[in-house]
Amino acid sequence: MLRLADIDVDALGELLQGHGLQLQVVADHLPIPGSYWGDPEAGLIGSTVFARTDTPIHSVLHEACHLIVMPAERRADVHTNATDSIAEEDAACYLQIVLADALAGVGSKRLMADMDEWGYTFRLGSTRAWFESDAMDARQWLQQHALIPDHAATFGIAASA
Repeated sequence: MLRLADIDVDALGELLQGHGLQLQVVADHLPIPGSYWGDPEAGLIGSTVFARTDTPIHSVLHEACHLIVMPAERRADVHTNATDSIAEEDAACYLQIVLADALAGVGSKRLMADMDEWGYTFRLGSTRAWFESDAMDARQWLQQHALIPDHAATFGIAASA
């Protein structure tokens, strides 16, 4: 499983900054603020995503994507738990896969394998099967909210598989 220590942290920080977010790296011996699942999973408070070097990349991207998909008026008040909305959860899962392709050494295929290893569950049995065959509602939600382009149906691995 890819962890923060395995990638270019500055590139990840720049990716998040492009979406109005900050990445705060926490010292390895400290608890991660705002972590829903507990250490070493990423946390979120306001527009900041917290992680340690042992935090899985899928976790950092997932929490960041929760912040990206939520309405701006909710973002300032968020602490630990981003949503109870199935549509936002699905959109965050889809968007984290898309954003993984923007990070050297990560990519959507690797991220989906890590999501499966961590225990994400989808009715088709794998993250990739969901992304390629069952995520139309998440993709449409992201397109309607102008978070991915309308041509995203041909995005990433679905186009290259």
